[in-house]
Amino acid sequence: MPLPLIALFLAAFGIGTAEFVIAGLLPEVSVDLGVSIPTAGFLITAYAIGVAVGGPIVTLLTSRYSRRNTILALIAVFTIGQALCAIAPNYPMLMAARLLVSIGHGAFFGVAAIVATRLVAPEKAGSAVSMLLAGITVANILGVPGGTAIGNALGWRATFWAVGLLGLLSLLAIMLLLPADKPEATHERTSLSAQFKVLGRPVILLSFAIIIVAMIGQFAVFTYIAPYLITVTNVPQNLVPWLLLLFGVGSTIGVLVGGRLADWKLMPSLIGMLLALTVVYAAMALSSYHAIAMGICILLWSGLSFGFGAPVQTRILRASADAPNLASPLIPTAFNLGIALGASIGAAALDHGWGYVSLAWIGSAVSLAAAVIAVVSWNFETPAKPQTECEAV
Repeated sequence: MPLPLIALFLAAFGIGTAEFVIAGLLPEVSVDLGVSIPTAGFLITAYAIGVAVGGPIVTLLTSRYSRRNTILALIAVFTIGQALCAIAPNYPMLMAARLLVSIGHGAFFGVAAIVATRLVAPEKAGSAVSMLLAGITVANILGVPGGTAIGNALGWRATFWAVGLLGLLSLLAIMLLLPADKPEATHERTSLSAQFKVLGRPVILLSFAIIIVAMIGQFAVFTYIAPYLITVTNVPQNLVPWLLLLFGVGSTIGVLVGGRLADWKLMPSLIGMLLALTVVYAAMALSSYHAIAMGICILLWSGLSFGFGAPVQTRILRASADAPNLASPLIPTAFNLGIALGASIGAAALDHGWGYVSLAWIGSAVSLAAAVIAVVSWNFETPAKPQTECEAV
């Protein structure tokens, strides 16, 4: 593994922890700041919106600068933002600090995806993307349950101080391991109109749609996984971090396997994982009152939810290789738009009294929709039949 990929992995680990650990802290944040759990859940929604909107803008504004220096600046902002979260005196200030962090998050993954694929041979692009995603999944193994445990023991503010320390360590790693940009790679010499033209390609548009729809299902459930497990499955609160650890184990296995599958059979693997997710969500809904069965479902759910990421991202990066500066940062935008919609749809379902089990059924329905979109989009990759001489005339 190239050492620069290790630095990017560490940064992704810190950022992934920051984004997802709040799901395990919702009950504590809700009580401490005097807001309901659905209202606290909007800390995830707002973060996702910040990634979706701010990431592409910042990436475009910094596209003419060294990608290494851009990444360093973004991680510095991330680290400061964690400190601001830790000292936030009320809900609006915590929301504002999370929004600041989210803007840097979106830009980081937009820039880092380009850097990661150019650190390896073209045929290894899927594996390089999976290493970047592995930072997020390891965050779910170590960062999220660890941060949740810290929050349970020392208060949720201590969790943000710990994540800030991760930001500082990743900043040092990037300074030491990521090489300076080559002069010809400092920015893409394509116009803004060319960047937008690339987005009109059906393969790219439909790939973004797959991401958004699939993530709606994941975060309709994941945003509220802690209260789901506590109130429906009757899991003691101190055992929730262990189930989140199980989620992290599955997601890490999934993302690494997904990278291999992206380099092998991209579209069949993508469609297969989305169809499998449809079944797993349904099984989760039916197993909601049985802790062991839920644990098995969580393991499968996490593996498939993160496994589909490497194939779909590799597909977008390949299709936009001639003008990546807008398409690449829109990948985290698509993911986080889906996260925001999923968290909001989940909140609406709970506010309407549908109950936590309904969230798993929502996941099943939208995963099936994502699989249908993937099948439709695959047709655009089929080469056109060559014309005969007579047909050409």
